[in-house]
Amino acid sequence: MHIFTPKDVAQLAGNKYLGVLVAAKFARYVNEFPRDRSVELEKKLTTRALEELSGGGLTYRLIRQRRQDT
Repeated sequence: MHIFTPKDVAQLAGNKYLGVLVAAKFARYVNEFPRDRSVELEKKLTTRALEELSGGGLTYRLIRQRRQDT
């Protein structure tokens, strides 16, 4: 099992909080795809997402949302 430190996550994401948010969003995205049920020892989705992020294989962009005045 690989342990991801906040420093590992923050290197490519800018800070550790943004890195965790990006990895979680990617894990939810991957969860929407059908899985191969014949493979029993598949990695967890969060582990795969953190590996992709810390390995540099995951690209993302920030979209700023406007505040709506009510």
